[in-house]
Amino acid sequence: MKNIIIHPSYFPSISHFVAIAKADMVTFEMEDNFQKQTNRNRMYIYSPNGVQLLNVPVKHNKERHQRIKEVRIENDFDWQKQHFKSLEAAYRTSPFFEYFEDEITPIFQKKHTFLMDLNLETMAVVSKCLKLEFDYDETAEYFHEVNHKTDFRNLINGKKDTSEFESYTQVFGDKHGYLNNLSVLDLLFNEGRYALEYLKKQEL
Repeated sequence: MKNIIIHPSYFPSISHFVAIAKADMVTFEMEDNFQKQTNRNRMYIYSPNGVQLLNVPVKHNKERHQRIKEVRIENDFDWQKQHFKSLEAAYRTSPFFEYFEDEITPIFQKKHTFLMDLNLETMAVVSKCLKLEFDYDETAEYFHEVNHKTDFRNLINGKKDTSEFESYTQVFGDKHGYLNNLSVLDLLFNEGRYALEYLKKQEL
């Protein structure tokens, strides 16, 4: 039985879901501190111009260290509308965008207060679309090192995530070539019902 520990993130990278698809039990890290410039509040998609970063704006606390589960989303401007428009521009012509659109759209219409709630919901929706079921629990305190679990918490730092995966057909692949390890939405919209099989075949 393979137990893993991993961060919930905003429409996570493919590497996140490769780890989850191969696990028997998933523990979500809930007790660490928020760090800027990580995938805790961002995803990367394949836009008509290449890689595009979509960032969820958050309210920054005056305290230096802020627990990830206490981080609030900045909802003063309509970032959700902007993100959904970007997804449409990127994936409207993909084979499976319309198939999953009704599952994904409500996330961009609901105002979450906390980033963690948004992240957990995006992961739940993607898992449902993938038909990926897994058991999970949540950490109650933070440990630098964990025993009896494979630690995939480093995957939250996209710049240090060097995972390389098998290529699949992407909408703008003819224009910019294959882009590796984007948000799992890229895989879902391009591969649809074959996405879970793809995830299970990849190595981390």
